[in-house]
Amino acid sequence: MADTTATVTPEQTAADVAPDGVRRRDFLDIAALSAAGIGGLAVVYPLVSQMAPSRDVLAASTTEVDVSAIEAGQSIKAVFRKQPLFVKRLTPQEIAAAQRDDNASLRDPQTLAERTKEGHGDILVTMGVCTHLGCVPLGAAEGEVKGEFGGYFCPCHGSHYDTAGRIRKGPAPTNLVVPEYEFTSDTVIRVG
Repeated sequence: MADTTATVTPEQTAADVAPDGVRRRDFLDIAALSAAGIGGLAVVYPLVSQMAPSRDVLAASTTEVDVSAIEAGQSIKAVFRKQPLFVKRLTPQEIAAAQRDDNASLRDPQTLAERTKEGHGDILVTMGVCTHLGCVPLGAAEGEVKGEFGGYFCPCHGSHYDTAGRIRKGPAPTNLVVPEYEFTSDTVIRVG
C-alpha cells in the first residue's frame, strides 16, 4: 500500500503541510486570487450592465402593424423608432405600373419584388422619410398629392417617388427606405 503521509522538508514545519501534501501558502494564494476575481467582477458588472438598452428603448425597437384592414390602394401611417412608417396595399394597376418601371432608368435601381416580401407583393412597407433632407413625403393619406408618378411627393424640395417608393425625380439620392420587417401572420407585420 502507498504511503499517504506528507514528507516534510527541513524548511517546512509539520504545521505548514496538510496530510494530502497541500501547503497552507497554496491555499492562501488560491483564496486571494478568488477574492480578487470576485471583486473584479463586482466592479465590471455594473459598468457593462449600464450600457444595455433600457426597457423603453427595447419596446420601441419593434412595431407591429395589423394590415388586415388596409384595402387595395389605401395606406396607413404608423410610427417606428419615432419616425413615420408608411404601409400601403398596392392595387393591381399600381403593381403593374411598378413592374413596368422595374426596367426603367432609375437613380436607385430596385424592382418591386426586391422591395416587398415574397407572397405579399401587394404590401409595400417604407419609412416615411425623404432621403434628401428628412422631410415627410405626402401621398400616404387620402387626398394628398402623390407626385408625377403616383407614389409619394416631398413638398420640401420636390422629390417624386413612384408607387414602389422609388425615387424618380428631384434631389433625393435614394429610394424610400424599406426597413427590416417580417410577416408574423397573414395579417400582422413586425417591423424591426
